Amino acid sequence: MNTKILEILEFAKIKQALKRYLVSALGQAQLEQLVPLTDSQKIQQQIDQTKDGADILRLKGPIPIPELASIAPHLHRLAIGAVLNGKELAEVGRVLRAANEVTRFFVDFADEEVTLRQVDQIQAQLVTLPKLTKRLRISVEGDGHITDDASTKLRGIRDGIQQLQGDIRAKMTAYTRGNNAKYLSEPIVTIRNDRYVLPVKQEYRGHFGGVVHDQSASGLTLFIEPQSVLSLNNRLRQRQVQEQQEIQRILAELSAAIAPYQGEIKQNATILGQLDFINAKARYAKALKATEPLLNLDNHVALRQARHPLIDADKVVANDIFLGEDYHAMIITGPNTGGKTITLKTMGLLQLMAQAGLFIPAREESQVGVFDNIFADIGDEQSIEQNLSTFSSHMSNIVTILKQVDQNSLVLLDEVGAGTDPQEGAALAIAILDQLGATDSYVMATTHYPELKAYGYNRPQTINASMEFDVKTLQPTYRLLIGVPGRSNAFDIATRLGLADQIVAQAKQLINADDQDLNNMISDLEAQRKAAEKARSQAQTLLAKATTLHQDLAAASQEFVTARQEQMNKAKDKANQIVSRAQTESDKIIRQLRQLQLNQKNGVKEHQLIAAKTNLANLKQEKALAKNKVLQHEKRRQALKVGDDVLVTTYGQQGVLLEQLDKNHWEVQLGILKMKVATRDLEKTAPKAQPKPRRQFATVHTGNHVSPTLDLRGERYEEALADVDRYIDAALLAGYAQVTIVHGKGTGALRQGITDYLKTNRQVKKFKFAPANAGGNGATVVTLK
Repeated sequence: MNTKILEILEFAKIKQALKRYLVSALGQAQLEQLVPLTDSQKIQQQIDQTKDGADILRLKGPIPIPELASIAPHLHRLAIGAVLNGKELAEVGRVLRAANEVTRFFVDFADEEVTLRQVDQIQAQLVTLPKLTKRLRISVEGDGHITDDASTKLRGIRDGIQQLQGDIRAKMTAYTRGNNAKYLSEPIVTIRNDRYVLPVKQEYRGHFGGVVHDQSASGLTLFIEPQSVLSLNNRLRQRQVQEQQEIQRILAELSAAIAPYQGEIKQNATILGQLDFINAKARYAKALKATEPLLNLDNHVALRQARHPLIDADKVVANDIFLGEDYHAMIITGPNTGGKTITLKTMGLLQLMAQAGLFIPAREESQVGVFDNIFADIGDEQSIEQNLSTFSSHMSNIVTILKQVDQNSLVLLDEVGAGTDPQEGAALAIAILDQLGATDSYVMATTHYPELKAYGYNRPQTINASMEFDVKTLQPTYRLLIGVPGRSNAFDIATRLGLADQIVAQAKQLINADDQDLNNMISDLEAQRKAAEKARSQAQTLLAKATTLHQDLAAASQEFVTARQEQMNKAKDKANQIVSRAQTESDKIIRQLRQLQLNQKNGVKEHQLIAAKTNLANLKQEKALAKNKVLQHEKRRQALKVGDDVLVTTYGQQGVLLEQLDKNHWEVQLGILKMKVATRDLEKTAPKAQPKPRRQFATVHTGNHVSPTLDLRGERYEEALADVDRYIDAALLAGYAQVTIVHGKGTGALRQGITDYLKTNRQVKKFKFAPANAGGNGATVVTLK
């Protein structure tokens, strides 16, 4: 693509705005290489990266790229065997730490339900070197200073230096106080040639002895190292030399540790620069409120509410710009300062931004083409040195464009044919547009010539457009009106400004009848356009509401069908489970009865028979009686009292009421058993002819439902064992094959007592502690026979 268009449309200002968001040297290098591309795959790849950056910025904030200097020179020096200094090592270490931090960032971002297009693949190329990174972090500070932790020897040397410096300062400070202070120009201790000295007056140079290291500009002050600290300063200097030697050894050692990973470090720096550039594009898009452009390979441009990115967002007027699908050329007319040139630049600059992989300031779903070249003739380019007039400079530029243009070119012409005689200029403009049409290129042109308004109607694939002008306010609105040519507003403006009506009427009679008819036609078109826009707006509103309603109904219908099918499947599964369980339980009860019949000479005991009948009755799946309002009313009508014969509905057994325990429970005699039963589970029956024999009772307190879990925590030992005994009987009557006894861990006494009891109970088949996630040895799972 020609570079002149970048200058005309001020693409460099877009790059300058992007630069504010960059933090790395390699990111800035990528920005310098940013140009519009012509390969659709490469353009889409760049747009995808910007889209990923925008999604990441929206969900997690920017990718954490720190300020990074270019390490290419450092790696080059390392490649030729040089030893890196502390600052260079610090910059390499910063790259390694950034690679680690970015990798962790993307691991966390993986939890977001967003599929990235490109950036995750770019980040995956980062190589983390944790050991080397840690060593550099420990050994070198950000400014390149080698830390005390770099080596044990260095720490020891520096500790010695600090001690010597303390001793020297203590001795030297003593000279600044007392009688010795009068021999000094100032009572301070300073440093010359890396040695501690005193500022001594010239006349007392021999008072302290020692070595003179410097003197003041006037010569009145000598900087003397006293004789008493010479040995200490010598030792200090020796330690400082040792420190530098150890630092050089550490630098060489760290450089050698980095050398094998030069390729990985260079790759990390490149990738971090690329991610920094993606960050900048995303942040610029957010600041500009820009959206992703959709590439149209047929060069159908559809910019919706497009805004010029370099104009203040509070002042810029957004416009819809369409080109390429129904027409290849657009002729824009309108008054000066009405926004024609800005519309051309908006079209061109947004196309350049999109082909450079940037988001564009337009509404979502806006489409852009992929042009091999974009040409523009905009502005006054007259040259004094070349003796070219405005018209000549325009013609020279257009000649160059016509030599290069083809069917994949976008051409922007501002005031085509201007700068010469209007009649000749209009003719030239029409001829130039015809030639561009012959190449099948895409053209947007602005003009003042009325002849080009008719051109827009007569030429195929060409449409008129204009910049709207508000006659009431005498101001342009900067809105682009596609399909309507601009009309002259001179008469209307003159009338509103107070020009006499007879003068305006006379002027109208003087203009060509065709021009008058054209203006009238334009006025009619504007009125029709406004009516059409109003109708279209209403239709779009109704369509949006209907579409939303349709989508809601479709979604609700689908949810209903899905939920109904799920419920039917669940009901079938549950029914199958109930049937299977009922078959299994009935087979088990029949086997138990047969076994009892064989094992017991006196036949089956009554409580065993009751339990078997109860289990069989429980296999029947019926609605709970509590939901039957007729039966509830009948039960409320029957008053229960002590001695009444009743039917216990949950067990299907006849019994006698012994005592009302509370308003909701009765104690009932069932054969040899006494049970606590809820009032709602009792039905009054006719009395039996023969009284029931009374024998020794085994009392079990239960409700209409026995819990499969018994919690004994907090109970005393004797009470707990008694509850266990009653609970096992109740569980057998309820038909449970397995129950859980929660006794807690505590001292272990209760657990041991329950274990001993379960070993002696014949109704217990086996028992074991609960799984670790269900209580461990704080609960016992009991399997019943």
